[in-house]
Amino acid sequence: LNLSGSHPAFFILVGIPGMEKSHTWISIPVCMMYSAALLGNLVLLVTIVKERSLHEPMYLFLGMLAACDLLLSTATVPKTLSVLWSLSTQISFSGCLAQMFSIYFVFVAESAILLAMAFDRYIAICDPLRYTAILTRSVVGKVGVVALIRSFCIMFPAIFLLMRLPYCGHNIMPHTYCEHIGVARLACADISVNIWYGVAAGFLSAGLDAISIAISYVLIFRCLWGLPSPRASPKALHTCGSHLCVIAMFYIPAFFSFLAHRFGQHVPRHVLISLANFYVVVPPMLNPIIYGVRTRQIQEHVARLL
Repeated sequence: LNLSGSHPAFFILVGIPGMEKSHTWISIPVCMMYSAALLGNLVLLVTIVKERSLHEPMYLFLGMLAACDLLLSTATVPKTLSVLWSLSTQISFSGCLAQMFSIYFVFVAESAILLAMAFDRYIAICDPLRYTAILTRSVVGKVGVVALIRSFCIMFPAIFLLMRLPYCGHNIMPHTYCEHIGVARLACADISVNIWYGVAAGFLSAGLDAISIAISYVLIFRCLWGLPSPRASPKALHTCGSHLCVIAMFYIPAFFSFLAHRFGQHVPRHVLISLANFYVVVPPMLNPIIYGVRTRQIQEHVARLL
C-alpha cells in the first residue's frame, strides 16, 4: 500500500455539526475571548519580562504559563474563526498534522508548568528557608527545558500514527480544528493503536501531573495545619488560591473532553466540539485576570506599565 497516496491533499473543516446556522453568533464570543486572552497574556508577559523585581520563580513560571496560553489559543482560534466565518474551511494534510502537534505539545508543556508551580508553592510554604537555594533561576530554566523536551517526546509519535493510516478519500472533518482522534476517525482502518496511545500519552503527561499536584497540595495543607501562627494559614492559602483556580480550569474540562472523545459515544458531537472551542480560549482569557486580581505585585506593575 502506498501510504503517501492514501493521504488526502486537504481536509475540509465543517465547524460545529448541527449548528451551522449559528456559526456567526458563536464566532462573536470566541473572537472577543481570544482578543482578551491575547491582550491579557501579552500584558502579563511584558510586565514580568520588564520588571526585574518579578524575576522570581513564581513569576517566571507564570510568564511561561502566559506564553503557553498565547500559543495554545493562537494555534487554534484563527483557523476556527476562519471556519466559522466561512472564509476558508480547507487545511492541508501536513498543516493539519502540524496544528494537531502544536495543540498537544503546548497542552502537555502547560501541564508540566502547572506542576512546577505546585512544587514552587510547596517549597515556599513548607520549606521557606531553603526556597532561594532550591529554586534558582537556573533551576527554573532547566524545568522549562525539560517540560519542552518531555512534551516533544510524548506527542511526536502521534504524527506517525496518523501518517500510517489510509484515509480512502475521506476528508470531511466535523470540527473547527485538527485534533488526534478526530483525524484518526476519518481513516478506513483500525485505529485502536491511536486510541490507546492517546490514553497512554494523556495519563503519562497530564494524568501523572494532576496526581503529583494533588499530592503536593495534600502536603501543603498538612503543613498549614501545623503552623503555629493562626494568621499564617489564610495568607499562605491566598497564595495558593490563584493556582488552584487555574488548575481547575485547565484539568476539569480537559479530562472531560479527553475521555468523552474516546469513550463517550452518547455525548452529542456538537457539545464536544463546542467545549473544545471554548476550552482553548476561556482558560487563556481568565488566567491573567485571576493572577492580576489576586496578586498585588502584578497589579502594581501592570498599572505602572499602562
